[in-house]
Amino acid sequence: MATIYSLHPENPQQRSIQEICHALKNGAIMLYPTDTVYAIGCDLNVKSAVERVRQIKQLSNDKPLTFLCSSLSNISEYAVVSDYAYKIMRRVIPGPYTFLLPATKLVPKVVMNPKRKTTGIRVPDHVICRTILETLENPIISSSAHLPDQEGDFPTKGLESARLFDALDHIVDLIIEDGSAPGSEVSTIVDFTGDQPDIVRQGLGWPELQQWF
Repeated sequence: MATIYSLHPENPQQRSIQEICHALKNGAIMLYPTDTVYAIGCDLNVKSAVERVRQIKQLSNDKPLTFLCSSLSNISEYAVVSDYAYKIMRRVIPGPYTFLLPATKLVPKVVMNPKRKTTGIRVPDHVICRTILETLENPIISSSAHLPDQEGDFPTKGLESARLFDALDHIVDLIIEDGSAPGSEVSTIVDFTGDQPDIVRQGLGWPELQQWF
């Protein structure tokens, strides 16, 4: 069974945050709330944990994984940010946006498509996420907690938190809850890997982002 942490949404308990980060550094997988949907994640730099996330989500090795960073300056450690991309990103983060960017050597190969040296990164507008990131001092994987069943459906999508926790209790090591219901709207995805930016998906925050294009 997973260890459950009930955290204050605006002032998460520091002792619990420290325990969570210690577990993550030792390979734990967590279910946690973000500013979009509940996500399954781990420390980006623990290869065995990233591989477990792939197994849980039934993702092939060529499927890239998105991860969260604490700030725009933190993003620049893991990705090449052009001047144009920087001008847009600094206006909208933190927020519900995933940016596809050329990866630096700090991005582990286990999270990338082996044929493309690109990565997807977010800076969430969520206190608990940001506090974990700042305390852990590493990015964390963020893969939506929608698990396909044998028929390919997504039985956890749109469930209230109690049913979502029950569904994943024996799969993850940590469950973090802040009293909020699981969100159902995904992030907006912007591809900055080409000569011109490309809107891959219009999700949360799209109206705010649209004015910059």
